[in-house]
Amino acid sequence: MVAYSYKKLQHELDEAEQKAWDSLRRYNFQMFGYWAAIWVYINRIGEFKRPNPWVDVVRLARSRGTDA
Repeated sequence: MVAYSYKKLQHELDEAEQKAWDSLRRYNFQMFGYWAAIWVYINRIGEFKRPNPWVDVVRLARSRGTDA
């Protein structure tokens, strides 16, 4: 098992967020979901308690969605 330092986890968290946004910019939704999930996981295990950076995107999607 690899032990990560707090600073290393912060770096990985920042990198996952950047990669998620980059994937979304390129319409690569599957990879966006992958990196967003990695971000959520690292945020949880590192106990960073950062707010979700995609909350506004989710709100937009909910406001434009229709009931199926």
